[in-house]
Amino acid sequence: MARILVVDDDQGMRDYLEIMLSREGYDVNTAPGGKEALTLCRKHKVDLVITDLKMSGMDGIDLLKSLKELSPESMTILITGYASGETAVAAMKEGAYDYLEKNFEPADLKKLIRSALSKKGVSEEDAQFMKDVKSSVSFGKMTGKAKGMLKVYSLVKKIAETAANVLILGESGTGKELVARAIHENSPRKDGPFVPINCGGIPENLLESELFGYMKGSFTGAYADKAGLFEIAHQGTIFLDEVGELSPFLQVKLLRAVQEKTFRRVGGARDISVDVRIISATNQNLEKRVKSGDFREDLFYRLNVIPLEVPPLRERKEDIPLLVDHFIEKYSREYGKEVKRISPYALSLLVEYPFPGNVRELENIIERSVALETTNIILPENLEMGAVGGEAFPATDDIEMSEEGIDLNEEVAKFERELIKKALRKAGGSKTNAAKFLQVSLDSLRYRFDKLGMTEKD
Repeated sequence: MARILVVDDDQGMRDYLEIMLSREGYDVNTAPGGKEALTLCRKHKVDLVITDLKMSGMDGIDLLKSLKELSPESMTILITGYASGETAVAAMKEGAYDYLEKNFEPADLKKLIRSALSKKGVSEEDAQFMKDVKSSVSFGKMTGKAKGMLKVYSLVKKIAETAANVLILGESGTGKELVARAIHENSPRKDGPFVPINCGGIPENLLESELFGYMKGSFTGAYADKAGLFEIAHQGTIFLDEVGELSPFLQVKLLRAVQEKTFRRVGGARDISVDVRIISATNQNLEKRVKSGDFREDLFYRLNVIPLEVPPLRERKEDIPLLVDHFIEKYSREYGKEVKRISPYALSLLVEYPFPGNVRELENIIERSVALETTNIILPENLEMGAVGGEAFPATDDIEMSEEGIDLNEEVAKFERELIKKALRKAGGSKTNAAKFLQVSLDSLRYRFDKLGMTEKD
């Protein structure tokens, strides 16, 4: 990966650029000034320097001049809030590749970086990165070597070293808890507890006592004091899955725990302090929910210090054969079967399938196939993908294919709408029961409603 050095006397700008560029797959170092930057350049080869123009001590132009002598192969981009034609020309004369004002758009900076590194002969997909793509198969309990997963692995390593709160984004079934565990297991807190809780699977009145504990006699059935999960996670990590499902009341309670690292048990009068790292996850668009007033803005920003997005399985199809082999081995061992592999045609069906339920759906398909298989190879007839009432795929005879072809995404969306409608009819209009018929979570069904533009009338 290309190594980038960010130089700015504003720590906020350094942190922002470090997180943004790390997510793009770069190896990022930072320095608060020119002297510190030169020290780093003496120790390590740097491919690109992004520096502020106006800094105390050595400014960007002086740093540029020194870099020409110390590291002439390094490309340089200057960023400033004091834009003028003269400074831009001066920077170019001293060898800067280009120049941006501080109100730049992230996409413009990323494009400029790619252009500068390409000119230097370095890109995000340099030889070392491609070597990693070919050789990396797993990280923690995650499996995959697609570019998107390698970026996740790289960012997990960087995040793990910090104490910042993390918000993991991604569709249902992508493996967000595995990412959270990998962060914990690679962090200084790895010897402490990892405590997960599904915020969407517990009623509000029980969830408060689960998170924060309760005192004896605080409600009917509270026969003794009980520690909550925040206390149990002391000196470790608490993982709040489906955090978008929290009620407004619990959002307020959680905000104090996140901000102050203190809370009170239900029925308690004493504040309890804990040392805990908070990792959250959601398949919802929390920014949209903040705008609609359904999720507290202050809580969102406290949880979303570092966002990390897990790609859906349809965007990493090259990982499907690896995952299939992994799950065949796992469930053959679990069920005492001799299933060793999958037929090429069956595998091709899986690779072409869109997997709305992501890795979790693939795992369920392979588990079911291994359980039902009577030979040592999984055959196409034992694959049940997207089945509702025994119907795995729609008949294609009625689909007209013109000379121009068809819109595959739209046809798949039509099929998905019809399956959801059929499940809802069978469930008498109950989304909860419809989700069970479709073998997906209620959150996943809600996500599909939004994605497909469906309404209650549908």
